[in-house]
Amino acid sequence: MNTIDRYILKKYFTTFFFSIFLFTVIAVVVDISEKTDDFVKSGLGFTGIVMNYYIGFVPYIIALLFPLFVFISVIFFTSKMAGRSEFIAILASGASMRRILRPYAIGGGCLALLLWFSANFVIPKANDIRTSFEQKYVDQLSSYTSLVKPSNDVYFRIDSFTYAGVRNYDTAAKSGGPFFMERIKGNELVYNLRAEYLRWDTAKNTNKWQLDNVFERTINGLQEHVSITQKKQMNFNFRPFDLSHDEYAKDKLTTPQLLQFIQLEQLRGSENVNELKVEEYRRWATPIAVIILTLIGGIVASRKVRGGSGMHIAIGIMLGLLFFLMDRFSTVFSAKGNLPPVIAAWIPDVVFAIAAVYLYKRAPK
Repeated sequence: MNTIDRYILKKYFTTFFFSIFLFTVIAVVVDISEKTDDFVKSGLGFTGIVMNYYIGFVPYIIALLFPLFVFISVIFFTSKMAGRSEFIAILASGASMRRILRPYAIGGGCLALLLWFSANFVIPKANDIRTSFEQKYVDQLSSYTSLVKPSNDVYFRIDSFTYAGVRNYDTAAKSGGPFFMERIKGNELVYNLRAEYLRWDTAKNTNKWQLDNVFERTINGLQEHVSITQKKQMNFNFRPFDLSHDEYAKDKLTTPQLLQFIQLEQLRGSENVNELKVEEYRRWATPIAVIILTLIGGIVASRKVRGGSGMHIAIGIMLGLLFFLMDRFSTVFSAKGNLPPVIAAWIPDVVFAIAAVYLYKRAPK
C-alpha cells in the first residue's frame, strides 16, 4: 500500500464517518420531535429513553442507510479530488484506472465486513431494544392500533403430522388456554390432546410448557386409550417467542436464530417464510452492495466535469435512491407475490454490478 492508497483511504473513511455521524444527529433530532408525546407519556427520564430506545435506534438508522451514505461519501470526496485534477496527475504518472480503484475496493471491503458483522449479530440486538420500546410505548398508545388489535388465538403446525392451537394467548404472561394438539397419520387422527390452560414454566429453569387439566386420547384403529392428568409438563419445539405475533421478529433475531426460526416456520407452513428468507439473504447482499457502490462512485466521480461536485453528488443521490427503491420493491414482490427470496435480495446487487462493469469499461484508462 503506497502513499496514494493511504491518501484515498483516509479521505474515504473520514468523509464516510463524518457524514454518517451528521446524518445520525439529524435523524435523532427529527425522531425526538415526532415522539415527544410518547416519551412524556412513557414516564421515562432522559437516561431511560436513551438506554431503552436510542441505544437501539441509532444502530438501526445507521444500518438502514449504510450503503446510501457509503455511495454519497465516495462521490463527494472523489469529486473533490477530480475537481483538483488529482486523478489526471495519477493517470499521467502511469497508473491505470484498475490501480486507482484498489484503495476503493479495500475501503469498501472493510466497511462491508463491518456492516456484515453488525447486520448478523449487532443490529438485531439493537432492534430488540428499539422495537420493545415502540411496542410498549408507541404502538400501544396509538388510537389506530387499539382498533385493529390482532386476535389472541394462535393456530400453527408443530411438525409434518401435528397441529396445535391455543385460545386467548397472553404474550406478556406467556400463557393461554384452552390448548389443543392433534396428530394425524395418513388421513386418520391417531392422537388428540386437550388442556384447559398452557403456560411457559421457568420456575425451575426447565423451559418447558406446563399444562393443566390434560385430556389425552391415543387412537389405534378400533382401540382407544384415554388418560386424564391434572398437571403435565411437555417439551414442545415451539417457544413463547414463536407465539407472540411479533411483526418485528425477523429484525430482532441474529442470523443463527433467524435460520432456526425459518426452519420452524417452514415446518408449520407459515405464510411469512418468504419475508424471513429475504431478510436472511439481504444480510449477505447488502454488504456486497457496499463494495459495488464504492466502485461505481469511484468510477463516476473520478471524471472532471463542468458541473463539478454538484453534478456528481446529484448523480450519486439519484443512483443511491434508485438502489434503495429497487431493494424495497423487490422485497414487497417477494413477500406478497411469487418472486423467489434469493432473487429479490440480490437483484439490486446484480443490476448495479453490471452497471459497474459497464462504467469501468468506459472509464479513461
